[in-house]
Formats: sequence, structure tokens, C-alpha cells
Amino acid sequence: MKKLLFIFFPFVLLTLFAGCGKNYDDEKRQTAREKAMRRKQDSLALKVGVLPTIDCLPVFIAEERGWIDTARADVRLREIESHIEADDALRKGKVDGIFTDIVRTERMRHQGMALAYVATTTLSWQFITNRKSRLKSLRQLTDKMVAVSRFSATSMLSDIAVDSAGLKSDDVFRVQINNPQTRLLMLLNNEMDAALLPEPQATVARLAGHRVLMDSGKRNMHMGVLVFSGKSMKDSRQRVQIDELVRAYNQACDSINRYGIANYADVVKKYMHVGDKIVKAIPKTRFEHAATPRAKDIDAANVWLR
Repeated sequence: MKKLLFIFFPFVLLTLFAGCGKNYDDEKRQTAREKAMRRKQDSLALKVGVLPTIDCLPVFIAEERGWIDTARADVRLREIESHIEADDALRKGKVDGIFTDIVRTERMRHQGMALAYVATTTLSWQFITNRKSRLKSLRQLTDKMVAVSRFSATSMLSDIAVDSAGLKSDDVFRVQINNPQTRLLMLLNNEMDAALLPEPQATVARLAGHRVLMDSGKRNMHMGVLVFSGKSMKDSRQRVQIDELVRAYNQACDSINRYGIANYADVVKKYMHVGDKIVKAIPKTRFEHAATPRAKDIDAANVWLR
């Protein structure tokens, strides 16, 4: 009897191991199929690069409120920390479109990249000086450090500020800080004398007591844009998704204009990482329907780039 048990026991073990091996192989194949399916779905989706700034609010709302018809479009937002990273993602095909500024897009076009403007956004910047620097005018910027991003509207605006003050370009130190959140933190930590900040970062700086010396929004400059690659615009399937995104974007613009930014405090706090106090203090902003940029803004960008 003992011999029979001895023979039977290994047989049971072999059966169990064989079963486990089969389950493991099935699971591995299933995982591979799921990964392949996800890759295919991702390749078919419309991927849009977004930043934690107020110009992206309409698309955040459209996503959160479910206003994008999923039967017509699979839109996936890719959160990116800076415009320079967004440029890189667009060049490498990691995203199909990005929220950015005209100076950056015109530079990419000069470098041979096919782009299509889909919307002009509310993106603007405030030239904010550190309260400890005690700067009351742009003429006092000599030997001061200003945080900007290279080859961008912030760099262009810093030149406008310097020129309007009658200073020479070399009089002011422009420091390349691409991430707007990092620019804000460096201003708050007294590591910078001034910074070009979008909303809501500008509101955070103002509430902390820092002074605004220039506002691009008050200079009739509309430099924010939503662009897509030429490849995406030529793809009939993706063009349908872009059209659906624009429809939902326009719906969100109408809703913000009617109910105000504070009505979407939950969305602002989620994507822009600010509290209720900041949300309530963000200036009233009118969001326009998607439309191509003005020729004068494109021309201004190209003149500066030359």
C-alpha cells in the first residue's frame, strides 16, 4: 500500500504543476492580447497634450462632464508640465495636438513641421516681480533675473518689456525655466526677481503680494493656440475626432462664459492643483469658440523670431 501511495503522490504533483503551467501560459497569452488591444485603441485615440493652465479649462470640462461623444471620438488628455515638453511630444508623435503658444508653433513650422491651427485660446502672461525686489516699474529691471521659457511667447514678452523700458537686452538676465509651476515656486521662494506667469499661477503670485508690471492680455496680444499635426488633420478618422473635440470645446466655452470659472472649481482644482481661494480670485475671462489665430499675432511672432 505504501508503494502505491509513493507512486500516486508524484503523479498528483505532476498533474497539479501541469495545470498551473497551463493556467500561467493562458494568462500570459491573455495579457499579451490585452496589451495589443490597448495599443491598438491608443493608436486610434486622439491624444491631446495639456498643461495645468487656465487656457486648457474648456477641454478639461468637456472631459470631466462627458461632453465628448465617445461614439465619435476617443479623446485622451496627456498632462504635460511645460510647452517645451509638449513640442517634443508632438514631434515624436506621442500626441496629436497640443495647447501652446504661437511663437513656439511658428518656430516648429520654420523647422519644417506641418501644423494646423484649430483654436485661439485665452493663454496670456503677467510680468510679475518679486515683492522683495521692490520693483515698481520695468525701468528698474537692470541686473535683475527674469524667469522665462526660450523660443516662446514669454521670451518675446520679456523683450517687449525690456524695450518698452528703454533698456538694453543685456541689462536684464533672462533665465530659462520652462515649467510655469517651477517659475512660480522660484518667485515665491525669492529665487527670481521676476517671472512671466500664466493663470492660475499668476493669481497665486498676486495673492502672495507680488506686483504685476505688465499683462499681455491688456496689450491686445492673443498668443495661445491649440494646434494639431498636419498628419492628424489629413487622417479622415482623426479629423472626425478633432471636429467632435472642437464641438465639445465650444460647448464648454459657452458654459464657462455663462456660469463663470468658479462654477467649475472642482475641475480647476483637480487639473491645476490650486485651492478654493485661488479659484475665486482668478480674473473673469471670456472664452471664445475655436477659431484660427489672427494674422497680426502670427506676424508678430514671426517678426520676433527673425
